[in-house]
Amino acid sequence: MRVGDGFEPEVAIGPLIDKCALAKIEDHIRDAVRQGGKIRCGGNRIGESGTFFEPTVITDVERTMRVAQEETFGPLAPIIRFNDPDQVVREANDTIYGLAAYFYASNLKRVWRVAEALEYGMVGINTGRMSSEAAPFGGMKQSGIGREGSRHGLEDYLEMKYLCMGGL
Repeated sequence: MRVGDGFEPEVAIGPLIDKCALAKIEDHIRDAVRQGGKIRCGGNRIGESGTFFEPTVITDVERTMRVAQEETFGPLAPIIRFNDPDQVVREANDTIYGLAAYFYASNLKRVWRVAEALEYGMVGINTGRMSSEAAPFGGMKQSGIGREGSRHGLEDYLEMKYLCMGGL
C-alpha cells in the first residue's frame, strides 16, 4: 500500500490527522511489542516531518494490549487469533467503542450471523473499504450517536410528528 499525498491516484494511505495521532499509533505499537506482540511489517514513521506512518501488522496480540482496547485511527492492523466464532464476536463486542468492524468469511449463513451480532455502527464484510457518501457513517457505544452521510444523516435535523385522527 503506497503512502503519500491522498490526491495522487496510486496512494492508498495519506497522513495521520495530527502529531497526537502519530504518537498514539507509536504508543500502541510499543505497548503491544512490550507485551509480546510481533511486528510483521511496518511499524515506523515515514520521514522526519509530517504525520505519515507505514501500514503496520502486529501478530500475537492479546486482549489486554492497548491496541485491542483503544481506537488507533491509523494504519495499524492487530491480529488476534481465535478458535470459536462466538468467542471472537464476544471479544469484539467487549469494548466501549463501536465505530467499525471488519471480517472475512465465505459462508453466507455465518456472514449474516456475525454481522448482526457485532455491536458496531458499520461492518465491512470481505472488504476494508466500506465508507462512501451514500452510506450512513457513525458508530455505537462511545463511538458516537447518530449518522452522517446518506439520507440517514438528515434525520438529526428533522422533527418527527405523529398525527392520529378520528371521527372526520
